[in-house]
Amino acid sequence: MEKKFEKQTFSKRLKSMLQVDSRRMLTIPFFYIMIGISFVVPILILVMTTMMDGTVTVNPQTGLPSEPMQGFDNIWQILGAVSGGEASEGSAAMSMDLVSMCNIHMMYFAVCVLVCVFIGDDFRSGYAKNLFTVRAQKTDYVISKTVVCFVGGAGMLLAFFVGSMLGGAIAGLPFTMTGFDVGNLVASMLAKIFLVPIFVSIYALMSVIAKQKVWLSILLSFGVGMFLFNIAPMVAPLDAGVLNVLLSFVGGGLFSVGLGAISNVVLKKTSLV
Repeated sequence: MEKKFEKQTFSKRLKSMLQVDSRRMLTIPFFYIMIGISFVVPILILVMTTMMDGTVTVNPQTGLPSEPMQGFDNIWQILGAVSGGEASEGSAAMSMDLVSMCNIHMMYFAVCVLVCVFIGDDFRSGYAKNLFTVRAQKTDYVISKTVVCFVGGAGMLLAFFVGSMLGGAIAGLPFTMTGFDVGNLVASMLAKIFLVPIFVSIYALMSVIAKQKVWLSILLSFGVGMFLFNIAPMVAPLDAGVLNVLLSFVGGGLFSVGLGAISNVVLKKTSLV
């Protein structure tokens, strides 16, 4: 009796690859460590900056006092600012301060670590070489990694949001919304989440270039990601609307397709070890 082999279509291969990557993502401790860090960081930032608000230090060489440290005026500043320079006075005062960098947008760089470690582990362990030999196509691999890492990155942003709410409550910061409402806040968070694929596709490309050298992929990702870091505050402000969400969604999709195609070429043209 002739044995028939089921044809492996693109959809079946991709579904199988997504199941494998999803299971791996959800079973590695590193993923939950990153989620935990994303949750704890905003709590520490809000509590510590509130405690140090107004603190003045004295330069030991000149004896002159420094400018008072500016903390957050309200909880929402850690999630961004309204567009068009409508940020509060506290945000303006923080524009040249370290606190201005301590907001949700720095999580895009934290996502870099998740992506680079997750993909780099495939090449370090020899899993990628074995995978491409026996079952998966490189296109399936790139798409699957982009989708799964996007979900992981979105989870980190949501963990940061939850941590911000708790940290703001602990620090006693006001929850007053000025220049935006709840609908704008939801749109802002959606826009930020839909921007994640842009960074994930960059980090995935750097990871397949560096292969098992995770340290190199992280350095390359940071270097390239810096050029796009400022798009998040502009595209996803606190007073975001449907247009912002749409722009983020389209931008994330275009970057994923374009850079994903480049990652696919890199995998085909370079050695897997």
